[in-house]
Amino acid sequence: MTHSKFFITGISTEVGKTIVSAIVTEALEADYWKPIQSGDLDNSDSDKIERLISNPKTKIHPNSYALKTPMSPHAAAEIDGVRIEAGKITAPEVSGDLVIEGAGGLLVPLNDTETIADLIKPDYKVLIVSRNYLGSINHTLLTIEALKQRGAQVKGIIISGDENPSTERIIGKMGKIPILGRVAEESFFDKAVVKKYAEMFSPVLRAL
Repeated sequence: MTHSKFFITGISTEVGKTIVSAIVTEALEADYWKPIQSGDLDNSDSDKIERLISNPKTKIHPNSYALKTPMSPHAAAEIDGVRIEAGKITAPEVSGDLVIEGAGGLLVPLNDTETIADLIKPDYKVLIVSRNYLGSINHTLLTIEALKQRGAQVKGIIISGDENPSTERIIGKMGKIPILGRVAEESFFDKAVVKKYAEMFSPVLRAL
């Protein structure tokens, strides 16, 4: 049985990447790793994942960089007096699947020359989290184009939030990327809600 590394990126910040990461992690009973955390160190994305998953197999791996300031990684690193280097970020050794969560969007800077996109290795399967808002078609198509130009394996889009059939249709048609499903605008997310979505997404994700 082959194991996969799934890299989850968003079309912007605050689009639902961490919730989707929790669902994918739960669906695959995968390990989880967020290479760079900026700010919220006492309630980090890793902490949120831990609260949202219920399977006993997932291991949550430490960040490569845990920065104190909730800013773009390059700026947060400058304030903390550290320099982020993509080459020094190495994925943890895992025995099963691994879910890797990016930070913000694809071209968020790590330093003066590298972006989040430079963390994506050729064998990673990329999932894009898109959310319907004014401008999201442009942001989604730009993300798809940037990934394709880099030769990344873009496996699909997961929509977060309210449905917009017209937007989703044109993104699927122009981006030539399958929309794998949608995570609705729930009033809250807890272990039970994440598990419900995980069961729904599991067959789709396992087939990628």
